[in-house]
Amino acid sequence: MIDSTVPQLDRLFDYAIPESLTADVAVGVRVRVPVRSAGRIADGFVVEIGPPGDYAGTLSELDAVVSSVPVLTPDVWALARAVADRAAGTASDVVRLAVPKRQVRVEKAWLARADDTDDGEVSTDATGEVSTDEAAPGGAAPGVRERAPGKESRPGLESYAPADRETALARGARYAVDAVPRPERLRGGVWVGAWARTAAAAAAETLARGESAIVCVPDYRDQEQLEAALADEVAAHRVVRIDARQSNPHRYRAHLAGLDDEAIVVVGNRSAVYAAAPRLGLMIVVDDGDPLHSEPLSPYVHSRDAALVRSEQAGCGLWFLSHSRTTEVQRLVELGFLSVLSAARTYSPRVVPTAQQSSTDRFAAMARIPSTAWREARAALEHGPVLVQVARPGYSPRTACATCSAAARCTRCDGALSRSRSGAVPACSLCGKLAADWVCPVCEGTTMTDVGQGSVRTADELGRAFPGVRVIVADGTHPVLRVDDGPALVVATRGAEPLADGGYRAVLLLDGERMLARESLRVGEDCLRWWTNAAALAAPGSPVVLVGVGGPLASTMATWRPAAYASTELADRRRLRFPPAVRVATVTGATAAVEKAVATVAGIEGLDVLGPVETSEGVVRAIIRFEFRSGREVATALRAAVITAATSRRKPVPRGPRPVTLPTLKVRLDDIEPFAE
Repeated sequence: MIDSTVPQLDRLFDYAIPESLTADVAVGVRVRVPVRSAGRIADGFVVEIGPPGDYAGTLSELDAVVSSVPVLTPDVWALARAVADRAAGTASDVVRLAVPKRQVRVEKAWLARADDTDDGEVSTDATGEVSTDEAAPGGAAPGVRERAPGKESRPGLESYAPADRETALARGARYAVDAVPRPERLRGGVWVGAWARTAAAAAAETLARGESAIVCVPDYRDQEQLEAALADEVAAHRVVRIDARQSNPHRYRAHLAGLDDEAIVVVGNRSAVYAAAPRLGLMIVVDDGDPLHSEPLSPYVHSRDAALVRSEQAGCGLWFLSHSRTTEVQRLVELGFLSVLSAARTYSPRVVPTAQQSSTDRFAAMARIPSTAWREARAALEHGPVLVQVARPGYSPRTACATCSAAARCTRCDGALSRSRSGAVPACSLCGKLAADWVCPVCEGTTMTDVGQGSVRTADELGRAFPGVRVIVADGTHPVLRVDDGPALVVATRGAEPLADGGYRAVLLLDGERMLARESLRVGEDCLRWWTNAAALAAPGSPVVLVGVGGPLASTMATWRPAAYASTELADRRRLRFPPAVRVATVTGATAAVEKAVATVAGIEGLDVLGPVETSEGVVRAIIRFEFRSGREVATALRAAVITAATSRRKPVPRGPRPVTLPTLKVRLDDIEPFAE
């Protein structure tokens, strides 16, 4: 496989192995090979070695073996090829996510450790530290903590019925797992979400039978909780961390750890689904509705789809663990592809929906919350922290002219102006330009007024409404991972809520109507995920006040039945032929190229085309909707169209004052962005 993003090179090439390299060439090693003429050399991976075929000519020889370490395992290569074919993409793009860049010093240390291990000497873990792997007392598997005496299951799994969890942990089992919405305390006194203990316990059970597990989480916050929970269950040297925050040497060291024969637990973000892991027994995707699971690079494969492909290839178990179920997972449940694992008894927060009514209480009006929410917060502050979730960070999400109320826009890029703190000069939310000399284009006014409340402004208002109470702001600018159990008002944006020791004594979900006002196909799903994740941080029995929201979403929160909402939402999508009821592909490029690509799939049964419509100057986009059974046929045809567009001659751009650059053809499968606008 040649490591290139050029679509016409996305195939296997045959090379002869010179005698001088025979000892070093193996499946999975990095090599350098000649490409065509002019002495060009390209990087690549050996994916197969076989006898000479029936080719009559003389094969080019491998130029060099970069490293004798087989960094691309056969199962990862098979996954990359299958995922790329499903998404009409290039396999090398997927391999680039799976195999980090080579680090010579790290590789030499790993090879030296492997030689020492073969000689019976001590080994080192994924960080390079000396480690041992002795069996735990009581006959537990090496590297796995012993269960507590008298316990039938590990903490984190005991909330589920014994028969159900035994079936769910069987090899090859595929489940949608409903996480228990509550915080739990570990042996060392650290608090984590119950979902983290569930994932850690499932990984430990998989490791105990000599198989590896991969747990894929959205971001570093979830990763911190999961690693803390794993520390109670698995020896540290059996846990391998892979994420984007690591330096490349650490990332490469973790990748090499997956090449050993020892079973491990891989923890990481979306790229962890491609990690090398010997004898893979279980994959867990946590909170698959989080947009961080969607890969922004070509071929744009969601970690949920990659996990589905890999579990099918490896025959391993697969869990989708979350507080609220996505329509994609609900579709698989209704098809019978996934079973459901729910807690044996109901664990649901005490949710109190309340309207965004005006309040006669002076302090409640000052804090822009209803009287009910203000009373719950005041009572809860006597016992511990209170979480206040808001929609936007900063002081004021947008500003307007104080004279005519027209929205204030940047004079450079027309982006919305916002204020980061009280008294600050408004700045553009897109380009960052300060609006020090702003003049209203409507009335020529020069003063602006704040519109809306962000996390900082909400914290200021709550500080005045609850004098003497500690106020903590947690958002992208002020990251906070944990707070103690003392009285405090924690104002956090969605997804940035810190953990509280013992759980929050009350949770206030503000700006619900503002969150729902966003035009998006997934707005209901997203809001339900934000709210259930925040509600799961509350201590058992503590109130969760949902402000300004009614209808089905409020009922879903009050009854804690997110699966029922997902089922209703999926039924609506089926009637409208919206994803995930059908698959979609977007084709973007010049008009002629898009029309040719659409023509290649026009005859496929059950397919319809929306557009093309112009998205920018010289660029159009067509949306293709098709049934899942036609996925392979559509992907193959669109991939051929991309290769044709890349290899065909283009006319030179006509000269003129504003030359137009003709865009290349871009194909993206399972792209719901057009439906989110």
